[in-house]
Amino acid sequence: MQRKLDAKLICSIFAAGLMSFSGVLIETAGNVTFPVLMNDFHVNMATVQWMTTGYLLVASIIMPLSAYLKRNFSSRKLFVTAATLFICGLVIDAVANQFIFLVLGRVIQGAGAGIAIPLMFNIILERTPLDKIGLLMGIGTMITAVAPALGPTFGGLVVNTLGWRYIFIFIIPVMIISLLMGIASINDESKKISHTQLDTAGFLSIALTFIGFIFAFSNLSTILQKPLMFILPLAVGVICLIIFIKHSLNTATPLINIRVFKNTKFTQGITAYFIFQVNTLGLSFILPNYVQIVNHSTAMTAGLLLLTGGLVGAVLSPISGRLLDNYGPRKPIMTGAFFEIIGGILYCLFASSLSSGKIILFYAITMMGIGLVMGDTMTASIGQLDEKENTDGNGLFNMAQQFAGAVGTAIISAIMQFVEQMSSQSSTTGKYIEAAQVGFIFILIIVLVGVYLLYQATKSVKTKE
Repeated sequence: MQRKLDAKLICSIFAAGLMSFSGVLIETAGNVTFPVLMNDFHVNMATVQWMTTGYLLVASIIMPLSAYLKRNFSSRKLFVTAATLFICGLVIDAVANQFIFLVLGRVIQGAGAGIAIPLMFNIILERTPLDKIGLLMGIGTMITAVAPALGPTFGGLVVNTLGWRYIFIFIIPVMIISLLMGIASINDESKKISHTQLDTAGFLSIALTFIGFIFAFSNLSTILQKPLMFILPLAVGVICLIIFIKHSLNTATPLINIRVFKNTKFTQGITAYFIFQVNTLGLSFILPNYVQIVNHSTAMTAGLLLLTGGLVGAVLSPISGRLLDNYGPRKPIMTGAFFEIIGGILYCLFASSLSSGKIILFYAITMMGIGLVMGDTMTASIGQLDEKENTDGNGLFNMAQQFAGAVGTAIISAIMQFVEQMSSQSSTTGKYIEAAQVGFIFILIIVLVGVYLLYQATKSVKTKE
């Protein structure tokens, strides 16, 4: 296929990107709706969390199929299927009169997103001129990065003025536009289909791995009261992961070619990518609660305080990609890593007195780092692989992102809950400040690990000519 940067390519990237954007927007906007949904459907917090967990779980399970789907179906068929699923899920959620149907709608949306997100990056990797890959990967990252910045504000405005159902109703026309854009711009490519057999054993074992791990980490906060609710699903996840690895190394057509992990720089890059994703999600959990519990402000205010930083990170993604195209990955990635460390240190130093101004500034610094790091890390790491391994590398990165989304918040939440339980403070505010301090320290530690991995991964990185 001829690599050409034209309006059709840009349109196809935005079409697939809009679906990813919509999924993350609903996920982050939905967090604001939890109290309302708990009241409307008479469910508790653990139950309402399945709005997010169900979506991430299904998306995580579908993403390992990306390499198989890419080989066996045209990009257009995959996109139309994904968009149709997503629209059906939105309609179900918009009219749901029972909580189970609300979760069902999110699960169906997760299936659509699980197909669409890897598809967007596959289109970029396959069709973009080699000297523009960094820029286009940055644009793809930007599309999805804008959603977490807008989500809390969008959710707060809609819930406070029209009601939670309109979060889904407003997204339906966006998805219809995405579908029409995709039909017009994504090539059929029917002649390139190879019709390989699905690695059923591999799919079942990796699906059970994700189910086990996600159930385990969703119960991490209650490990002291109900240890088996964490230990048993974790054991299932570990056993199934071992089965998946052994099977994949001994079959001719594995679901995902995990031998790419033999490439040290790829492994370092994807591990750092996972860590920085947990960092971002951890902050998006700690800061809104800090604003409400410690500073006694509203959820709407919390969303607005994080909006600036989120937009800064999103805008920097394509700029960082262009820097990669011109100067290689090391300079933009390590510059971003420096901002991440500075942001982490500032949170730790001022954890007991985070005013609105400090939160805006510190979050903007952190998201500058994220904008420079995330897209370029993915581009540079996949660039270490042979071209025939790109689809596997892309699928693994998207799996890492979704898995971090599923477990990252649970880990931070559990750590903070332990600290609150052991705190000697008498007030809720004092307990939360201590918990936030420990949460910030944990985040800084993993960021330092991630920065070290990026320092090693970007040494003498090869670029595709």
